[in-house]
Amino acid sequence: MTSIEVLQDRLDAVRSGISEAARQAGRDPRAITTVVVTKFHPAELVRKLHTLGVRNFGENRHQEALAKAAELRDLDLVWHFIGQLQSKKARQVRSYARVIHSLDRDSVVDALVSTEPSIDCFVQLNLTDDAARGGVRDSELERLTERVLATHGLSLLGVMAVAPVGEDPRAAFARVRAASQRVMSIAPAARFISAGMSGDYREAILEGATHLRIGSAITGNRPAAG
Repeated sequence: MTSIEVLQDRLDAVRSGISEAARQAGRDPRAITTVVVTKFHPAELVRKLHTLGVRNFGENRHQEALAKAAELRDLDLVWHFIGQLQSKKARQVRSYARVIHSLDRDSVVDALVSTEPSIDCFVQLNLTDDAARGGVRDSELERLTERVLATHGLSLLGVMAVAPVGEDPRAAFARVRAASQRVMSIAPAARFISAGMSGDYREAILEGATHLRIGSAITGNRPAAG
């Protein structure tokens, strides 16, 4: 199990990288939220990170996230669901997640209709030509945005995306920034951008990312899936 000291060193290194990129972009690093991705890591690692001041955690597998959230319900955590979401699991996800980063099709949006307090969400944009990857096609971005806005129980924060493998991340995130401007033309308050992971968060910050999804740079390599 990773020690508190090692986790603190990794957190410090990431925070330093975020501050430097924010300075370069002329931004306030305090306006950037770091979501620590804990997929495949045990609940005990989350507890250690909590003692170091981390409150935002991301998971992308529902069953794992559900169990972890239940085990850690004594802590003041904000769970972010960042993986592809199945319509049949959507209502269960909103039982523990405060933020969903991966709305990408009508069936998922419709499954989240609720009279309960609204859950924060991002529309995920697919930056590739591969329809099997998560995210809505660029040509469908505005239409899906409007559907989210019309859905009771959802509060749109903005747009999310993953930089494609093999593409310069700065260029990919520039496309996300442009997509964010399109979303804001429909929903001015939806000004947030979920982009950037361990290997490319600096480039994401330079293009306006407000929410970073960082795993291995803080948690270390993921254990093998059980």
